[in-house]
Amino acid sequence: MLILNPPRLDSRISLPRPQNSVRTAVVLSGGEGIRLLPITKDLPKGLVKVGGKPLLQWVVEWLRENGVTSIVMGVAYLKDHIISYFGNGDRFGVEIKYSIHTVQGGTGEGFSLAIGRYVRDDTFFALNGDQITDLRLGSLLGKHVEKSAIATIAVVHPRLPFGLVKVDRHDNCLGFIEKPILKERFISTGVYVFDRRITRYLPRRGDIERVTFPRLSRFHKLGAYRHPGSFITVNSLRELEEAESQLKGNHLN
Repeated sequence: MLILNPPRLDSRISLPRPQNSVRTAVVLSGGEGIRLLPITKDLPKGLVKVGGKPLLQWVVEWLRENGVTSIVMGVAYLKDHIISYFGNGDRFGVEIKYSIHTVQGGTGEGFSLAIGRYVRDDTFFALNGDQITDLRLGSLLGKHVEKSAIATIAVVHPRLPFGLVKVDRHDNCLGFIEKPILKERFISTGVYVFDRRITRYLPRRGDIERVTFPRLSRFHKLGAYRHPGSFITVNSLRELEEAESQLKGNHLN
C-alpha cells in the first residue's frame, strides 16, 4: 500500500481549489477482490468498510466534493450488492447509473461498455474504485488540458513496503532507511482524465494498463499529473489493516 501524507493544513486557512468543469466520472468496481478473502466471499470489494464506511463510498463522496455530479459505475462481481447500496445516488448527492460487464473482461471491457452506454461528454474522469485520496480533480484536469492528451494519469511517488539497508562497496552496513519514498519513481493512482477519443484505443477484453496506455504513450498522447498529496489503496488484508490505522486521525477522515 502507498500512503503519502503532506503536513496537515490549518483549518482556518481557505486555499483556492482549482476549478473542475468536468461533471462526469466512470468508476469501475467489478473486481472479485481475491486478496481480500474471506471478506469478499459474500461482499464486493467496493463495500468493504474502511474507516467506518465502504471503500466505494469514500470514492463517491470525494468525486462529489470535487464537482462531479454524474457517476457511471461499472459493476460485475456481486453487482446487486453495490446497486442496492448506492441506488440512484440521491442519498449521496449525485446521479448514479450502472453498466454491467464481466469480471473476465478486465478494465478494457468495463470502461468501453460504460462509456459507450452512458457517457456523452467530450472529457470525463475515469478511475478504479479502490482508492482514498485528497487529489484535486481540477488540478488533474488542468494538466490534461495543458498536455492536449487523450488520457492523463494521476501519479505519485511509491513508498516501499520494507526498509532499505545502505551498504558500501566494502560490504559495511552504513545505516537503515525505513520504508522510504522513491522520489525518482512514479506509480499510477488509477485516477485518469479521458478525452472521448480514448474509445478508439480501448480493448474489448483486457486491461487498459497493458493495451491502451502503451499505445497512447508511443503517440505521445498520454499525460501525467504529479499528485503531491495523500493516496491510499486497499487491495489486500494487510493493506486494509494499514489503511484503518492511517485513517485514524488522518485529515482524510
